Amino acid sequence: MTERKPIESWLTDMDGVLMHEGVPVPGADAFIKKLRDTGKPFLVLTNNSIYTPRDLHARLQRIGLEVPVGNIWTSALATAKFLDNQHPGGTAYVIGEAGLTTALHEAGYVLTDSDPDFVILGETRTYSFEALTRAIRLINNGARFIATNPDNTGPSPEGALPATGSVAALITKATGKDPYFVGKPNPLMMRTGLNAIGAHSETSAMIGDRMDTDVLAGLEAGMETFLVLTGLTGKDDIGRYPYRPTTVVDSIADLVDLV
Repeated sequence: MTERKPIESWLTDMDGVLMHEGVPVPGADAFIKKLRDTGKPFLVLTNNSIYTPRDLHARLQRIGLEVPVGNIWTSALATAKFLDNQHPGGTAYVIGEAGLTTALHEAGYVLTDSDPDFVILGETRTYSFEALTRAIRLINNGARFIATNPDNTGPSPEGALPATGSVAALITKATGKDPYFVGKPNPLMMRTGLNAIGAHSETSAMIGDRMDTDVLAGLEAGMETFLVLTGLTGKDDIGRYPYRPTTVVDSIADLVDLV
């Protein structure tokens, strides 16, 4: 096996790695502090497109994790960046929350339900039959279909919630059109994130709690990958996948000394 270069930049998932159901994972504060003290480039990533980076900064700060706004990278930001590169100054019909609509506005997009270039589906807790019907008809009329992330479910204290991937499947069933998913495990999200902090995949690492999104995305982007066992993937689950993380650790606390 080719020896990897030293890690100079870090990307880490948020839910399941730094926090779990609104509570910080032990060691997360020390890890973030070490990154900030050493000045190493880093990003905290999330496939959730509901919140803006400022919202997430405040949420993390309330639980004792000091992550600057500029070090937060969401699937909404990655989607806006993708669209700005592919079709600058376009129009879109959006199903989503402020995290997505703000990112698109800042990228120069006009949000409209009249003959848009794209239908963009993001995370929301208020999916409406009327909005979904409108999205289906616009796609049938030629709008291209984009979704922020493929996660089928999301966590809540009461149990699983239907997420973007599940709703995208409904639209696909009605239109026959598959969306282009921008978020993890698409390595595009990782590469745009790396570009945002001036980092290179050969000297970067990805930390995640899911084999099917975090580890896969890091692997396909050419990064070293660390799986932590504080989230969705357990040790017994790893063998079900045809690929492996570079390293498996119990939690983020085990990685502080590597920074």
